[in-house]
Amino acid sequence: MAQLTLYLDDETEARLKETANSAGVSLSRWVANLIREKIGSEWPVSVIELAGAWADLPTTEELRRDVPEDLPRETI
Repeated sequence: MAQLTLYLDDETEARLKETANSAGVSLSRWVANLIREKIGSEWPVSVIELAGAWADLPTTEELRRDVPEDLPRETI
């Protein structure tokens, strides 16, 4: 397991400690969770659960119905 050294100003360190304490986790766990969240390649559950939330949202076919066909592209 890798170890990292972070250099933080006093105010950032205090806010980090307060936030991790409020979450009930260590500083290391809080930072590791944040890194996992930021580099994750999947949508958060909260976003996935929005699928189908808007019954009147048009489908992609409806949105593209009035869009004309693309012109043929020139070869370069």
